[in-house]
Amino acid sequence: MSLASSALISAAFGAAPVRHVGHKATGKHASQAAISASEMSHARAPVQSRRSALRAVSSPEQISVTGQTSRTSVLSPSTPVHSTSQVTVISGAQLLSTGQTNVMSALAQASAAITAPPQPGVGNNAFVQTMQLRGQSADDTLILVNGHRRHLGANFNANAGPNWGTEPADISLIPISAIDHIEVITEGASALYGADAIAGAVNIVLKNRDHGGSVNFQNSGFYAGDGQAVNGYADYGTSFGKLGGYLNLAAQVTHQQPSNRSGDFIGQLYPVGDSRNETASRDVNRMLGVPKSTMETLSENMQIPLAHNVNFYSTTTFGHRRVDVAETYRSAANSLTNNVLWPNGAIPYIDMDQYDFETDNGIKARAFGFSWDTYLNYGRDNQSYSTVHSNNISLGNNSPRNFYDGKAISSELSTGLRGSREFHVGWLPKPIGLRFGGEYRHDTFQMTEGEEASWYGLGATDHAGNVPLAVTDRNRDVYEGNVNLDFFVTKNWEWTIGGRATSYAHLATVETGSIGTRYNFNRKWAIRASINNGYRPPTLGQTYYFYNAPFATYSVDQLPNSSIAAQALGAGKIKGESSRSYSIGVDATPLENWHLTGNLYYIAINDRLASTTTLGGNAVADILAASGLQNVTYASYYTNPLNTQTYGGDISTDYTLHVQRAGTFKFAFSFNYSDNEVRSYNKTPAILAQYGLTSYNKYAEEMLLHSAPKNRESLSVNWNLGRWNVFVQEQRYGSTLFLASPTAAGVTQRPAFLTNLEVSYKILPQWSLAVGANNLGNKYPTRIPKSVSGPLFGAYKYSYYSPYGFNGGMYYVRTNFTF
Repeated sequence: MSLASSALISAAFGAAPVRHVGHKATGKHASQAAISASEMSHARAPVQSRRSALRAVSSPEQISVTGQTSRTSVLSPSTPVHSTSQVTVISGAQLLSTGQTNVMSALAQASAAITAPPQPGVGNNAFVQTMQLRGQSADDTLILVNGHRRHLGANFNANAGPNWGTEPADISLIPISAIDHIEVITEGASALYGADAIAGAVNIVLKNRDHGGSVNFQNSGFYAGDGQAVNGYADYGTSFGKLGGYLNLAAQVTHQQPSNRSGDFIGQLYPVGDSRNETASRDVNRMLGVPKSTMETLSENMQIPLAHNVNFYSTTTFGHRRVDVAETYRSAANSLTNNVLWPNGAIPYIDMDQYDFETDNGIKARAFGFSWDTYLNYGRDNQSYSTVHSNNISLGNNSPRNFYDGKAISSELSTGLRGSREFHVGWLPKPIGLRFGGEYRHDTFQMTEGEEASWYGLGATDHAGNVPLAVTDRNRDVYEGNVNLDFFVTKNWEWTIGGRATSYAHLATVETGSIGTRYNFNRKWAIRASINNGYRPPTLGQTYYFYNAPFATYSVDQLPNSSIAAQALGAGKIKGESSRSYSIGVDATPLENWHLTGNLYYIAINDRLASTTTLGGNAVADILAASGLQNVTYASYYTNPLNTQTYGGDISTDYTLHVQRAGTFKFAFSFNYSDNEVRSYNKTPAILAQYGLTSYNKYAEEMLLHSAPKNRESLSVNWNLGRWNVFVQEQRYGSTLFLASPTAAGVTQRPAFLTNLEVSYKILPQWSLAVGANNLGNKYPTRIPKSVSGPLFGAYKYSYYSPYGFNGGMYYVRTNFTF
């Protein structure tokens, strides 16, 4: 952003100019970051003229990496931005330009620091897309909406994959059309935003327009001819009276048809001696593919002035999603297939019917010289599961074909008070910025019983329902308070000090904090550093989730850590993760229109939360039987088996070139490297050591360390000339390791280069048309050899948790109307 643009924003808000050290900030983000404690005038009539000024200088399609000197007030919906912390801002327009209609996929394509495989696993792992920030667990990234914590999802990722055993918040249920910009915070986040922001925080800031809107339609499909998707999304903003109130509504509807990249079935299709084994088609596997899904989402974001310097605000999101995930094909020769019900075999599906809701409401005001934000928020995720096209072999010919498996439900109620103010002291060159707050949260997790036929005996084939033992209704109260100071010891040397105390009922009381500093050599060069520690408790799902997976001759249970059986196997008391991190970075503008930021970081996590190795053997079966679990031969539970460390670094740079008669070229490059290592293993429980067992084996370790790429790079060019716009992006994903099962050999997935392209044209000022392709060159992951896929009936032709998917190229056409 030019000095003239910064001056214009400052004039509009009566604040000090924003110092930019990275990419340009969007107008909205710059305005929010420039709000000081003396600001509350955005609730008054001049807000419309200010927004007009901001729209004139904004550049919404760009990423911005900023460090501001101005203090951020609690009145802003943005995450508090400090000059000692790096914040990467990705605008809503840039999310749309990726061609992705899912917020999670769009964010992962726009940020090299984030990895989010399109299908993070099999079974119920395929329901909800998860992400990793700086190579850490999905649970280690705190999700915020308008600066407030978002509730966790109810889906527990019980199967192996990049985010094995996680239960993160789901941002895919927010309409992409509702988003103004997303802030990715990667330093000092645990003390400033939440103790559990070990990897960082992602703050989704919704639009707050007082007029206008847009309507978008998109059709897409894979080169292979399947996976067709129809997507429509829209938003509309209107004002409330003449005092600066606004209401923004957004909606999105997506229908996705399935794709299939499974290999041909390997094994017997029919009983021995049946001649059809030689002639029948083996194209029956459907497990490796994007599942069929339908999703509808709604959102509202509004603010209503109640009195001078007093505003009521409300943010609500609602989402409904139905997903049908294909499971292992069960042939007519399979011992779990009832040949009367399924004479030609069957493909079981797990269906999820999900209702997700969150409403955040509060009052922002200025009183007693302070800015205040008091709020009451509630979020709930309700997921109902079914197994269809299956049978329960234990029920014989009386078995149903479709089964109700029960529900998983999570919720969070939070209420709190935040305050901020700037203090002028004569012995410091600039005011001291103070920010503080307190919050109470009530978290819940429930599992309900499936119908008896779903779990009786061996249960429904491929996915049994929730047994009576799985039924649970748990809750936890959390109390926390925090304070943060931002001050300058010289005109060029800034410091931030933050602390947070959090009490988790029946678990722990912890203190976390951060210290950050930044020195500005001049307007073009600055260095910064931070030290930060954090704490993440196990989610209630990780503590109390129970699942029974029966097979023909054995069964496997995922046990609640607190259960009698888990304790008999040495579970002990589950603890939370504690972390410490160090970061050093540089922000620079070497030349006009050239911005550069770089960071080196180290993250150490003690008592890393993870599921144990699957424990088995006669001794384990005897212990389980003595604990009341009959006919269970294998079991695992969630615990703290190891300690890890991550060495990493990232670079982000961009350059804007204006060429007369040739338009504007914006070049950008970003790189992220995260190397996860095991520092040490915690002591194996005595009962397991007695029988020669370990709580964490090589398979679990390799899945944790190598299922996601260590490095990602992105190089892009955005060319604008008159009504034309062309965006080209080249992405590189580092190698990963595919592990089909604990006994299968690992398959190294080679690094991959992908090209994304979009060409758009404005037919009219308010009407544009875009055509594009993601993975233009139709790149597929490394092929899985038959020696590995054979024992799994040939279902996996490619890695099912490939970081860029396994469906090849995707094309799309989009039209946009603005008003």
